[in-house]
Amino acid sequence: MAKQFSMDDVKALAEKYKNWGKWGPDDQLGTLNYITPQKIIDASNLVKQGKVISLAIPFDDKGPQTGSFGRFNPIHFMLQDGGDISVGAQDHIPNLQYTDDAVTMPLQCATQWDALAHILYQGKMYNGYEASEINSTGAKKNGMENAKDKIATRGVLLDIPRYKGKQWLEPGEAIYPEDLDGAAAMGKVSVGTGDIVLIRTGQIGQVRAEESWGEYSGGSAPGLGVDCAAWICEKEIAGYATDTWGTEVIPNETSEIFQPLHMILIVHAGMLVGEIFDLEGLAADCANDGVYECMFVAPPLPITGAVGSPINPQAIK
Repeated sequence: MAKQFSMDDVKALAEKYKNWGKWGPDDQLGTLNYITPQKIIDASNLVKQGKVISLAIPFDDKGPQTGSFGRFNPIHFMLQDGGDISVGAQDHIPNLQYTDDAVTMPLQCATQWDALAHILYQGKMYNGYEASEINSTGAKKNGMENAKDKIATRGVLLDIPRYKGKQWLEPGEAIYPEDLDGAAAMGKVSVGTGDIVLIRTGQIGQVRAEESWGEYSGGSAPGLGVDCAAWICEKEIAGYATDTWGTEVIPNETSEIFQPLHMILIVHAGMLVGEIFDLEGLAADCANDGVYECMFVAPPLPITGAVGSPINPQAIK
């Protein structure tokens, strides 16, 4: 039976873990401030094999989006292709031909980070900035470009299905702090200040096994329960990511607010949150060599005023 929380419970957690002003009144980085130069140096020392594992799903028209929240899959099209070359459209260029292409997509349609401007509560976003700071030209505060050189640190994989002895968690199955601790113990890793925590539910593996995205985008999903707010904030992690569309257990554990952890963690704690990560290859590799930590590098595209960014996260071992 899933736990249930009231709006008062959620507001109490938000207030308890509120980081507004912690790094100054003008801060736009939030928990990324936990990543220090020494943290990056220590993370680089984790590289032993020279192995790089991408944690991104393909950015193409076969992606997860089915229209939820107005999102669609990437539309990739050619501006100049072999046909232009064959009909002589480029003959005015001496002794050279070229191809060009473009892509149109919502910035949160595949593997991506949420910017601190992505979620608001009662008209305010992280550090107390007003909703009016976001207009049709983008976010004037808490835009994704602020993190362009900040996301390089130690990554830790918590493989929840492997810890529980199953292939994947079922839609609606909640993850609790004891599950996070159990997966960390299984991987013989600790989680601490400045880490990025990668939490596998196995849902991407389920999608591939069933050869269908189904209701992946916007539908019921396994994910973090509200109780995980304390675990995440008290560890002082820089951010976390999961292999689901919204990181939280769906249906949510409260009917009074949609995605309560987004309100607690992004708006109040200033937490970096990643979604739609492909953790299957990394999980297999970690199970094979028993190493559940890595150097993790995943800079966003520095799109001025963006409230999210597509990424190709790298786990380096």
